[in-house]
Amino acid sequence: MAIPITVEKLLKENIVESERIEFKESWNPDAIIKTICAFANDIDNRGGGYILIGIKEENGKVVYPISGLEDDEIDKIQKELLRYSKLISPSYLPIVEVTKYENKNLILIWCPGGNDRPYKTFKKVTSKNSEKVYFIRKFSSTIEANEANKKELNSLADDIPFDDRVNLKADVEDLSLPLIKNYLREVKSNLLANIENKELVEISKDLKIVDGPKEFIKPLNVGLLFFSDDIERFFPYCRIELVTIYDSTGQGMEERIFQGPIDWQLKSVLSYIKNNVIAEKVFKIDNDAEAVRVKNYPYEALDEFISNAVYHRSYQIHEPITIRIEKAQIEITSFPGPDRSITDRDLKNLNLKARRYRNRRIGDFLKELHLIEGRNTGYPTALRAIENNGSPLPILETDEERSFFSVILPIHNAFLTNKINKNDYLSDSKSSKKRKNKEEIKKEILVKLEDNNLSAKKLYESIGYSGNVSRTFRECINDLIKDKLIRYSSPKINSSSNMLIKIK
Repeated sequence: MAIPITVEKLLKENIVESERIEFKESWNPDAIIKTICAFANDIDNRGGGYILIGIKEENGKVVYPISGLEDDEIDKIQKELLRYSKLISPSYLPIVEVTKYENKNLILIWCPGGNDRPYKTFKKVTSKNSEKVYFIRKFSSTIEANEANKKELNSLADDIPFDDRVNLKADVEDLSLPLIKNYLREVKSNLLANIENKELVEISKDLKIVDGPKEFIKPLNVGLLFFSDDIERFFPYCRIELVTIYDSTGQGMEERIFQGPIDWQLKSVLSYIKNNVIAEKVFKIDNDAEAVRVKNYPYEALDEFISNAVYHRSYQIHEPITIRIEKAQIEITSFPGPDRSITDRDLKNLNLKARRYRNRRIGDFLKELHLIEGRNTGYPTALRAIENNGSPLPILETDEERSFFSVILPIHNAFLTNKINKNDYLSDSKSSKKRKNKEEIKKEILVKLEDNNLSAKKLYESIGYSGNVSRTFRECINDLIKDKLIRYSSPKINSSSNMLIKIK
């Protein structure tokens, strides 16, 4: 079975996070089998990982030129790899491929997350007196699982993610070979090399989008979501509905529906928004040679928010992703709400770093297509685009049951007032305001709260800022709260009238 990603893409492109790649200069069964076991356990649901033998690394970076493996080592390593992999229990065998890079021999090992986790193996596979333990990945290290990790692994064993389950209502023939070929061409997969000589079921096995015994091979849900011509036959209302509402009466409302494979939906709706929704205004600032350009909505932020909705929605809930474009905001809603690993406090602070992924296989395909960011970098990218555009911060909404998740992005104020605050756009050489660092801002907050209780908005304005409270300013407030130097007058932090009080 071929591995659906090349060594070149692993080394040169930011498709697979560094935490999911392990480099080994030479064959070391004790270390490599433990890492295979850890990737198979996939405790963070990231999709397993890859091991490259024949590459030296220092501090996480590849050392060039590539060292590679000698010709006479290859066969011996493969035989020992097979023998030692059998010491993992329950049974798990990675996918192994001998390849070349820069004319050097390498062995690439693909270790997708296993369906029979948790897995364990000997602490030292080359020793007869070693005990079997569970291994997991944390950051870029393979470590022995502690008691809490073991409990988590056991809970994961009871729940194979929906996107990785067999769909008994579908047949292999429901997968579209042209769609699969288009995908392989787009990601430049080495599976294309012999594709004309392979049957659909064999190609599907290579992509790990089918499973089951020989007499009952069935597609996985992830395969149908990406490579079926009619996905709503298997996942009702699996689509994106975009509605444009021009006024509160709903008169003249326009609705568009984006259907098909989920990556097509995402590409199509983003293309529509880029070409039909995004607008730009240009303002000339007095005594400044360079004009200021602002967009009604930063496209990069909408890209991230909609992509995350496609990635993190539940495909078991028969509700579409909805995008409502109103006069002063865009609202993106998906079902259900964010994972419980994201706390209510995280939501209030716009700090969406999930520690559990709902659709790990969907994420892998979207990352290879460069449609989503990896390692929780999507929301920081969106917030940075919002800040650079001078737009208001987004509003995140869910309910106590986390049954839905809405991201509301307000329009840039310039598109409501037809003017901008020129002080926010003066070049550094002409601005009378010196940019303050966090420590300076914190000191000013404490001084302002010495005699008066102020809301975050009033506090922001009293220090000399205008517009919406910036992300950096909110971070300073949160830091001071954590340090128990200030507090809110009531637990309801989101209230605009809520006062900040300095703790005496």
